[in-house]
Amino acid sequence: MSTSQAHEQTRILVQAAAAACEDKKGEDTRILELDPIDSGLSDFFLITSATNDRQAVAIADEIEYRLKKDFGAMPHSVEGRRQGDWILLDYVDFVAHVFLTERRAFYDIERLRKSARPLTPAEFDAELKEALAAKTRAARDNASAGSKAKKSSIKSVTKRKTAKPAAKKTAVKKPAARKSSAKKSSKKSASR
Repeated sequence: MSTSQAHEQTRILVQAAAAACEDKKGEDTRILELDPIDSGLSDFFLITSATNDRQAVAIADEIEYRLKKDFGAMPHSVEGRRQGDWILLDYVDFVAHVFLTERRAFYDIERLRKSARPLTPAEFDAELKEALAAKTRAARDNASAGSKAKKSSIKSVTKRKTAKPAAKKTAVKKPAARKSSAKKSSKKSASR
């Protein structure tokens, strides 16, 4: 799998996790696209807030359930589920942080990652759709260019096939003409 395909797959997982947050009433959900130089291991942080620890656990459970059910992706580690004030789901290429509102304000991860590009789930979704549409257009352009090349090669093969029998017919006629002229000349010399 190429790096662009892996990055696209990660974006799809982040989008599904953000949808799970929205469905469980997560508040102020943000996606941070981390700078590759600064980030080290992860490409994205998904950050959302919950009003109480039970809601935080429900959001984390929903993220884990959806990614496992829809994509077969399991987190490499889960931390903080027992306390419920900051739950971290590490999927290597992205990390989901589910905070209680006051803990999120205290730790303020968005401020710590100044080089990251913050996105709302709607902005992230629009970017993903545009990237997939561009990929689809490129694939269609390649396919149409390939079909045009195939059609032109079929035309040239067809022309060659029609040209060969015509050449054979003329080649067959010439020896026949020589035989008949040879017979005529032999008849003429015999009659003299």
